[in-house]
Amino acid sequence: MRRWAVQDAKARFSGLLAVTAKEGPQIVTKRGIDTAVLVPVKEWERLQSVGGRSFKGMRLANAPRFDIALPRRGQLRRRAPKPLR
Repeated sequence: MRRWAVQDAKARFSGLLAVTAKEGPQIVTKRGIDTAVLVPVKEWERLQSVGGRSFKGMRLANAPRFDIALPRRGQLRRRAPKPLR
């Protein structure tokens, strides 16, 4: 994985794309700090499929979002309220 300064990445973007397609992910740095990664489409699709459900997908799913044993409803006994003075 090579590192590209943002100025070089902007100036030689088509070269950056070619190297990414040939060699794999490339890191783009800004002021010497790793800022972004350019990855080939096949690698991106693989990462997306491994990641699991998205937050939106979990919220909209009919299945439970967690595996916690919940008490059955209607099985609890409640104390009588204390009378007000």
